[in-house]
Amino acid sequence: MPTQITILGIRHHGPGSARSMLRALEQLKPQCVLIEGPPDGDDMILYAGRAEMRPPVALLVHAVDSPTDAVYYPFAEFSPEWQAMKWALAAGVPVRFMDLPQWHRIAVQTERLKVLKEKLAATVSAEKEGEPSAISDEEPQALPPVPIEDDPVSQLAKAAGFDDGERWWEHVIEHNRDGSLGIFDAIKDAMAELRVGRATPRDEDEPLREAWMRRTIREAKKEGFERIAVVCGAWHVPALDVEANAKKQDEQTLAGLPKVKTAATWVPWTHDRLTFASGYGAGIHSPGWYEHLWLRDHDVIEAWMTRAAGLLRSHDIDCSSAHVIEAVRLSGTLATLRGRPLADLSDIADATRSVFCFDSDLPMRVIARELLVGDRLGELPDDVPMVPLQQDLQRLQKRLRLKPEAMERELELDLRNENDRERSHLLHRLRLLAIDWGTPHAHAGGKGTFREAWKLRWEPGFAIRLIEAGVLGTTIEQAAAGKLRQLAAASTDLRVLAGYLQDAMLAELGDAAADLIRHVENAAAVAADVTLLMETLPQLANLLRYGNVRQTDLTLVREIVDGIIPRITAGLGGAVGSLSDEAAAEMEQRVRETHAAIELLENAEHLAEWLDCLRRILDCESVHGLVRGRGARLLLDAGKIEPADIARRLSLTLSRGNDPAQGARWLEGFLSGSGLLLIHDEKLLGLIDEWVDQIDAAIFQELLPLLRRTFTTFPAGERRQIGQLLAQGRSMNASGAKERSDIDTARAERALPLLKLILGGISHEPA
Repeated sequence: MPTQITILGIRHHGPGSARSMLRALEQLKPQCVLIEGPPDGDDMILYAGRAEMRPPVALLVHAVDSPTDAVYYPFAEFSPEWQAMKWALAAGVPVRFMDLPQWHRIAVQTERLKVLKEKLAATVSAEKEGEPSAISDEEPQALPPVPIEDDPVSQLAKAAGFDDGERWWEHVIEHNRDGSLGIFDAIKDAMAELRVGRATPRDEDEPLREAWMRRTIREAKKEGFERIAVVCGAWHVPALDVEANAKKQDEQTLAGLPKVKTAATWVPWTHDRLTFASGYGAGIHSPGWYEHLWLRDHDVIEAWMTRAAGLLRSHDIDCSSAHVIEAVRLSGTLATLRGRPLADLSDIADATRSVFCFDSDLPMRVIARELLVGDRLGELPDDVPMVPLQQDLQRLQKRLRLKPEAMERELELDLRNENDRERSHLLHRLRLLAIDWGTPHAHAGGKGTFREAWKLRWEPGFAIRLIEAGVLGTTIEQAAAGKLRQLAAASTDLRVLAGYLQDAMLAELGDAAADLIRHVENAAAVAADVTLLMETLPQLANLLRYGNVRQTDLTLVREIVDGIIPRITAGLGGAVGSLSDEAAAEMEQRVRETHAAIELLENAEHLAEWLDCLRRILDCESVHGLVRGRGARLLLDAGKIEPADIARRLSLTLSRGNDPAQGARWLEGFLSGSGLLLIHDEKLLGLIDEWVDQIDAAIFQELLPLLRRTFTTFPAGERRQIGQLLAQGRSMNASGAKERSDIDTARAERALPLLKLILGGISHEPA
C-alpha cells in the first residue's frame, strides 16, 4: 500500500492554523507526525505532554562548547507546532522534528562568519597597500535580507486587496471555521505559484533545510509508516514533494556539512518575546489577541470587548456595559463597510478607540500592553534538564519567594531582615553574572542604608547567560565569586578593583572579597596618583557603611582606608597646584567627595588630618580659586575657621587689585550649592555686592556666565531671599555699616503718573 504523505502548511503561532491542523490530524489519523523544528530537541518533545508545562515556552538549542551560539524556538499555546506535539503524544503517535539540525546550522554559520572575517581582513590589508580589494570582483556570499514586499503572505495579501499580510492571513485562515482539508490544498497551490520563477532562495539555509526535511520524510516512509503528517511553514509545502525531488541531489546537497555538539532544553518564554517588536523574525503583532482567538470558539468580539472594559475599569477609566454593546456593534459595522465578513483586529481597535477611549492614545496603550501583548510568562516542570546553575537559581527563587515575572515590578528590601538580605545577595550575585533580573533604583523611603529598592523583570534570554556562567561554578554563589576573581585578575586599576570589592561585599562573597582586598591593597600600595586615591576612597567608605548593615567583617578594608587617607593628605598640596579651569573643576568635585567619604567614616583622627590639609591649601596662593573656595567652605561648615576670617579672606580675594576672574572662581567654590550663608551673614553678602558693583563693565560681561552658574545652584527660595535682602539694602559694606539707598522716594513717586501715561501709550502690535 503506498504511503500517504499529507503536508499541512501552517503559519507559525497562528491559532486558526492550529485549529485547522488539529481537525486535519483527527481526520487523517497519521501513524507518524513530523514537525518543522530542530532534531536536536527530539528528546524534549515528551515534556510538551506534561500538565506542568505551561506555554509560552521555548526550545533552547546551544553549542556545548560555546553556549552563546544558541537558537530559541518559541511556542505559545496556540502555536500549531505545539498543538501537533500535544496531539501526537496524547494519541501515542511517534513525533519528531524534521528541520536542519542546529548541530549543522551552528557549524555552518560559524564557518561563514570565519570566511567573511578573513575576506574583510584581506580587504583592509589590500586597501592599505593600495591594491585591488580581495573581494571586490567576487559575488557576495551572503544573501541580502528578504524585503517586506517579498514576504509570500504579503504578496498574497496585496493580490487580495489587503495592505497587510498578517491582516489577510487572519481574515482567510485565523477566522476560518471550515473543517475540511481544502484549506491546506489552497495554501499549497498559492505558495507553489509564488515560488514559480524564483531564482534565489529566501535565505542561505533554505536549500539545506528543505533537503533535510525531504530526507526526514523519506526516512519515515522507509520505516514503514503508511500515513505521515508533516506540519511545516506554508512556504516550504511545495518543496517537500519527495517524488518531485531526487534523493541523490538532496544527499549531495547535505554531504560534508560541518558539525558541532549541541544540547537542548526548555526555557520559560513571554508573549512580549513572540512579537515582531522584540526582533523575533517569525513574530506576530498581537499574541494576546491570538490567544483569545484560540480560547474562544464563539462570541469572540463580545468577550474581547468585555475584557477591554474590565481592564480599563481597573485603571479607573469609566467603561460600562453600554460601552461594550456599542463597541461590538461598531466593530461589526466597520467590517461591513470595509467589505469583510467578520470584524478583524483593525476594526476592533478602531471601535475600541472611538467608544472606550474617546480617541485618546493613553487607554489604547494600556490595552495594547496588557491585552494585545500580555504579560504571560511560561512555566516548566521541575525535572526539565538544566545545568546545575539553573537548578540552584530555581531553588533560591522558591526559598526566597522571588517568582520571576515578565512585567516589571518594584521590590523594597529591609536589609535588617534575613530573608530580604539574602534576596539582596542573590540579585547582586546575578548582576555580577550579567543577569540583570533586578536593577537597583532610588526608593521613596529615604536613603537609609538598611533599605534597598529594586526593579525586577525576568527576561528569557537570561537562560543563555546562566548556561554560559555554568563553567564558573555549580551554584550562583560559586559562579559569582569565580566571575569576580576573573575580573580582578584582569585589572590593576585601583578604582576598578575597589568597585569590584564593593560588588563582592554587596553580594556577600566572603572568599572572593578577601582575594579582592589583597588586589586592592597591592594596587593602593603602588598608586602614586593622589586623584586616583581620592576617587577610590568614596567607594571604600560607602562599602564600610554597607558593611555595618550587612553584618560583614570589614577589618581589612578599614586597614586599606587607614593607609589611603594619610597619602591623600600628604600629596594633595602638590596635586592642586597650577590647575587649569577644567582640571580645577574636576579636583573640586574630588575634594567634595573625599570630604563626604571621610565624614562618613566617623573617624576623628582622619577628619582632623583632612581638615588640616584643607587649611594648608587655603593659605596657598598658587592653588586655583575654585579649589580654595571649596576648601574654605568645608572648613567653615566644620567649625574649623571663623566667619570673620572667611570675611577677611573673601575681602582680600575680591579686592580691586586682584584678578576678578580668580575672585569669581573662589566665590563659586565657596558658595556652590547653597546660598543660606549669604542670607544669614549680611557682611558676606555686602562684600559680594560691593565687589560686583566695582567690576568693570567689560570684565563683568565675561564673568557673568560664571556668576550665573554659581547662583543657579541655589534653590529658588534662597535666590529670592537674597534678592529681597539686596533690594531692602540689608547687606553691610566692607566697613560693617548697613548700605542705605540714595533714592529719593518722594521724587520718584511724582514721576509715576507720567511713566504710566508713556508706557500705556506704547503699542504692543507687531510692526
